[in-house]
Amino acid sequence: MPLSSHNKLKNVFLLIFSRKFSKIKSEKIRLERNKQYLLKLKTQQEQISELNNIIEELDKKLKSIVPPVDEDGAGYVTASGTHFAQYVDIDGDKSKDNAALIQKYRGISMHPEVDAAIEDIMNEAISGSEEGFPVELILDDVDTSKSIKNKITEEFKELLNMLRFTDLGHDIFRKWYIDGRLSFHIVVNDTQLGKGIQDIRPIDSSKIRKVKEVKSKKDPITGAKIIEETNEHYIYQEKPGQQASGIKLTKDSVLYVTSGLLDADQKRVISFLHKALKPVNQLRMMEDSLVIYRLARAPERRIFYIDVGNMQKGKAEEYMKGIMSRYRNKLVYDATTGAIKDDRKHMSMLEDFWLPRREGGRGTEISTLPGGDNLGQIDDIVYFQKRLYRSLNVPINRLEQEAQFSLGRSTEISRDELKFQKFIDRLRKRFTKLFSELLRKQLILKGIITQDDWDMWANEIRYDFVRDNNFVELKEAELIRERMSTMDLVQQYIGEYLSKGWVAKNVLQLSEEEWKDMKDEIEQEKKEGEIPDEEDQENGDNDDRQEDEPPTGGDSDE
Repeated sequence: MPLSSHNKLKNVFLLIFSRKFSKIKSEKIRLERNKQYLLKLKTQQEQISELNNIIEELDKKLKSIVPPVDEDGAGYVTASGTHFAQYVDIDGDKSKDNAALIQKYRGISMHPEVDAAIEDIMNEAISGSEEGFPVELILDDVDTSKSIKNKITEEFKELLNMLRFTDLGHDIFRKWYIDGRLSFHIVVNDTQLGKGIQDIRPIDSSKIRKVKEVKSKKDPITGAKIIEETNEHYIYQEKPGQQASGIKLTKDSVLYVTSGLLDADQKRVISFLHKALKPVNQLRMMEDSLVIYRLARAPERRIFYIDVGNMQKGKAEEYMKGIMSRYRNKLVYDATTGAIKDDRKHMSMLEDFWLPRREGGRGTEISTLPGGDNLGQIDDIVYFQKRLYRSLNVPINRLEQEAQFSLGRSTEISRDELKFQKFIDRLRKRFTKLFSELLRKQLILKGIITQDDWDMWANEIRYDFVRDNNFVELKEAELIRERMSTMDLVQQYIGEYLSKGWVAKNVLQLSEEEWKDMKDEIEQEKKEGEIPDEEDQENGDNDDRQEDEPPTGGDSDE
């Protein structure tokens, strides 16, 4: 190994250890021993690998009173027990209420307006493809051989077939969106790990949750509880909420993908529908109150003022009942038989009013109580519907069913549609964690790549979803149209005040690499004759002008 690389690696090693462990006096001897062993290794790769192992080992020994940052909403529990058995205390874990919260999300997803909004989101996020899969793997930026890329692509297609993503992609994405999480059980052959993942089985998100066991001890100096170690696993409960324990599943056996959203306490994962809980309840109450009001105020009712003279109270009441039964006509529709019958025994809130009147009044009188005048106003209902759509990040114009789709200029594209498309892109990017985790497990199990390779390529692997959103195409077409219009304006200044490179970079918004590739393609097309050469075109124009000129000589004198 070159001396410069050796010294560089040594300096990096010393810098890392001086920063991370300068305050740990008890580790000095062991650190020096590890350093000497590290420098004796033959290759640089061996040194780097051993360095990572030492750092990982020492990271676990760092003292802290705060557990690691939790991005999956996993509950922290205290583990205790013996070598033969283990007890997990989950009573103080707030995440155990996830089942009830998921049921709320599933309940509001059945509301007509919410279901329509979710379908709009699903149709934009997961589009069908006549040929191939709804999502493709892009490895252009991955620095590896073509054969490795082909193997990775084939494994990705195999995983999509296991998920049946072509047929069930819409349903899988919908479950993840509504529940705020998605869980799968990874099935492998313990005796033949090299065959990779054998099956991917979905798990009900309400029956499983991620848990982190925290092992701690009391610091003898400060008396504070110091976090020593955290272990992640999953707990599966067939009947959540009815028992305090469940089946413990290892971290590697479960694929767990969340929405990335946490509640205000940063304790549990929430769904994208969480913001819609209050608007949905408000809309339901407004709709129910509207129905009750319409039923109560819609019909016109009569008011009967019955003259009872000087009758005693008892006789007056009996007289009133006789009049009511004689003139009351209540028709009832039987939905089961389709018959109409006269039912005089029961009184409803929609019947007429009967009021007694003593002697000295105006005698018996019948008047009419009109129905409600503003029964056709639903402005409050429309307001809460729009508020619901805003909470789901869906454009309000999609609430209007009669709205037609227009393929016009980009000026007809609302800002809400552009924001909606960006929201869909964020959902897709977050959802791709499902593919990344599956692909990582599969490639490592089959020995195609190592964990170090994946850590190096993880940010370079991209996923391309099939798109059918015409608003994006219209936006891109309009941008090209505007750039070409600007190009026509500055064309006369090229060569005098502006260069072609400046115009390509600032007007056409081409990068240096794109501009270079474009020039190479133009030259190649000129050689192949697909684009006429400028010099040849000018010579052709001169020849045409010469043919049009009258011939010179004796014939012309005549």
